[in-house]
Amino acid sequence: MSDTILSILVLAAIAMVLGAIAWWRRGMRKQAALMLVLALVIAGNVAIWVLPDESGKVPVNAAIR
Repeated sequence: MSDTILSILVLAAIAMVLGAIAWWRRGMRKQAALMLVLALVIAGNVAIWVLPDESGKVPVNAAIR
């Protein structure tokens, strides 16, 4: 279940970046910048959940149990 959620978040971050590029080309710079910030926040949250800590455990696996 958590793998599905993380996959959807990664796809959403990619979609945000592509949408930001499209908006940047149309001249909507502020909205594009905000979408990029949101994509970075999503990517940061995914990284927090999937990167191992000092002991080598992944937080997403600990949260499931």
